[in-house]
Amino acid sequence: MPSPDPVASNTTPLIKLVGVGLLDLLPTLYQKIHVPEAVFAEYQAGRAQHPGSPDLATLTWLIVHPVAPDPVIPANLDSGEAEAIALARTLSARLILLDERRGRAVAERLGLPVVGTMTVLIEAKRQGHVPLVAPIIDQMVAQGRRINPQLRAEVLLQAGE
Repeated sequence: MPSPDPVASNTTPLIKLVGVGLLDLLPTLYQKIHVPEAVFAEYQAGRAQHPGSPDLATLTWLIVHPVAPDPVIPANLDSGEAEAIALARTLSARLILLDERRGRAVAERLGLPVVGTMTVLIEAKRQGHVPLVAPIIDQMVAQGRRINPQLRAEVLLQAGE
């Protein structure tokens, strides 16, 4: 049974999972996902460019929060990353889903447990929700997602592929 402790997310993991039709992995693995208003707005604004993308407002497992600025978060992060990190700190989240390198570095420096989309895929395979990770990564790359070849190799090793 997944832990009830909060899991916060930035926009990119949501977009990557939507792109491969696997957004439902998030409630399957983590029950509820908490996002700040900036992430919600960023995702919803991008829906116009991607017909068929789910409307986050309709997802009962996604909880949107207003977030106050956190003075320990550097100004060089975009608003979604900054608010996601601030929200994770406010909620004492057990995880923050975050893919961007700068945001991950800040979150880790602040002691937050960070996982990215690739870790979500590894966990989904481990729990039997996806048969293989490689085709999913390949589909993400075909959609224009940048995934470092070294990261891909490491993820596939961890996934046993």
